[in-house]
Amino acid sequence: MNDDTIFERFAATAARWPDKPFLNILPETAEIYGIPAGEITYREMLERVRTRQRSLDEAGYGEGTRVGLLLQNRPEFIEIWFAANSLGASVVPINPDLRRSELEYLIEHSEMAAAFVVPERKAEVAEAAQAAGSAMTPVAPAEPIPALDNKGRAASGDGASREAALLYTSGTTGRPKGCVLTNEYFLHSGDWYRDVGGLISLRPGEERMLTPLPAFHMNAMAVSTIAMVTMGGCLTVLDRFHPSTWWDSVRESKATCLHYLGVMPAMLMKSEPSAQDKEHGVRFGFGAGAPAELHGAFEERFGFPLIEAWAMTETGSGGVISAHREPRKIGTSCFGRPTNEVDIRIVDDAARDVVGDQPGELLVRRAGDNPRYGFFREYLKNPEATDEAWQDGWFHTGDIVSRDADGDLHFVDRKKNVIRRSGENIAAVEVETILAKNPAIKQVAVAATPDPVRGDEVVALVVTDESFSNAGAAAEIANWALEEMAYYKVPGWIGFVSELPRTPTEKILRAALKDLVAEKMAAGDLHDTRALKKRSK
Repeated sequence: MNDDTIFERFAATAARWPDKPFLNILPETAEIYGIPAGEITYREMLERVRTRQRSLDEAGYGEGTRVGLLLQNRPEFIEIWFAANSLGASVVPINPDLRRSELEYLIEHSEMAAAFVVPERKAEVAEAAQAAGSAMTPVAPAEPIPALDNKGRAASGDGASREAALLYTSGTTGRPKGCVLTNEYFLHSGDWYRDVGGLISLRPGEERMLTPLPAFHMNAMAVSTIAMVTMGGCLTVLDRFHPSTWWDSVRESKATCLHYLGVMPAMLMKSEPSAQDKEHGVRFGFGAGAPAELHGAFEERFGFPLIEAWAMTETGSGGVISAHREPRKIGTSCFGRPTNEVDIRIVDDAARDVVGDQPGELLVRRAGDNPRYGFFREYLKNPEATDEAWQDGWFHTGDIVSRDADGDLHFVDRKKNVIRRSGENIAAVEVETILAKNPAIKQVAVAATPDPVRGDEVVALVVTDESFSNAGAAAEIANWALEEMAYYKVPGWIGFVSELPRTPTEKILRAALKDLVAEKMAAGDLHDTRALKKRSK
């Protein structure tokens, strides 16, 4: 059997280990989603995928068509993804926290031909499609899929380079960029995890991986899922991270490894120590952003290493770097050193290589003849941004790092104007664009402020009428924003100003904005709207 596509790899694993569990749905997740709890074997999942495959094929979906997926972390996400992949179609994972303005853009830009969505979001997605001028009609997973007027083509023979998914990632230009990801991107991610070794060695047919991360992110979609498919392992996907029941989920899932983001260790360390802290079978956690001051204490308390890694949606596992071998230099924001398969440079603002341990921007590429192997193919409909990202043959990450005398890399800061909140990348300009639609807001600028739990929190400085510049007005703006964008993007702090710092060309002066936010925070002149930021049910 060929191994050029996601579906082909899954089918091969199902043939080898048909009766081994592939997905595990815990009772807590099952109750939240209203689905059966328990394990789904590779054989059963393959049958589900082939059923979806037949319906998609009959409706005319094939190479050149895209299917939206707003299904949270439900099993149907994987069923439809694998089925579409088998026909050469691509999927567009949709963050369920997105709201009207964001959905309109995604539907229009991706040109998705259909979308499978949870029933309670159908009307909203249909309205967004209509506003975007799209004829697409969303359907629930159990409903028949509408046939295409212009039916898709049958899959070509070049499976590895075929688009498998379109993932949107925040940038600095105000609108998310669509990363075109090929089958090669996904399969290499599984290969990397299979082969990398060290402290994150995976055992064929034995691993049970637990992740609370969303399926619409490359981590859960490309890393966790394809790693388990590649190794014949079992994946337990939670609906999201629940700190109070996390260790129950770890034990009940019989997890041998898990994936995390930095906000998780910080929250878990707040619980009272327990005699059960080390009663689990986890051999390692793999992720990023473990707080330096808590990293060692977490490992001592819970009894397994948190392996820090660096990657982006754009780099996939083609440019991943991880601290999977000792010494890991715990507590120093160290994410290891590149393997022989990855080339790096650290450069200053003039694109000159820095000297010694001076911080600079991290540039990466694949070593060898194909510097883009395992990376994204392009930004959809944006060749200028693609060329800029790959300037001089290196992928420019926008992350500031330093390299110590041993060659290990340490994360310093983010060069791009992106707010990092609880593992989510938030483009300030995108939030500004949506907030500017509010009739009461004359001008607005968005920046980050440190948050002890979430890393960063979103701050908005607003120019408005003096009569609309108090705590009540701030709450009104935040509640309005909750209808227009994902809850985590909504400002958690709002301040009112008479003018914004700007350059002579009327661009927001970001450095001065950051200083102004710090001054107003110190003076107590910002209104706290964090309590309003709650995920919609």
